[in-house]
Amino acid sequence: QVQLVESGGGLVQAGGSLRLSCAASGRTFSMYYMAWFRQAPGKEREFVAASRWSDSTPRYADSVKGRFTISRDNAKNTVYLQMNSLKPEDTAVYYCAAGGSLSTSIRNYNYWGQGTQVTVSS
Repeated sequence: QVQLVESGGGLVQAGGSLRLSCAASGRTFSMYYMAWFRQAPGKEREFVAASRWSDSTPRYADSVKGRFTISRDNAKNTVYLQMNSLKPEDTAVYYCAAGGSLSTSIRNYNYWGQGTQVTVSS
């Protein structure tokens, strides 16, 4: 089993920044790809960013390119999502996920965290 625990969400004003963390435990050797998704009220869960554990090959949704950065600390088994220039439309529950491909589809991720709320006020 793999356990993922997110932290770092909160309330921030538009234009501000937050850094989300996702700590992984369990069978970490099998988590080759890590991703962040988000889900706003009444909307489907959508892809935000993904990266491989082994190198820095990131993939981003167009809506966050240039504002969000995914990174990782392999020694700590932790993945981060640095979010800058936040907008009210970034408000959502953010989920960390682990899977076997660098995919934008939720179907390709086997393990999920419980989510952390990010609220951006205008």
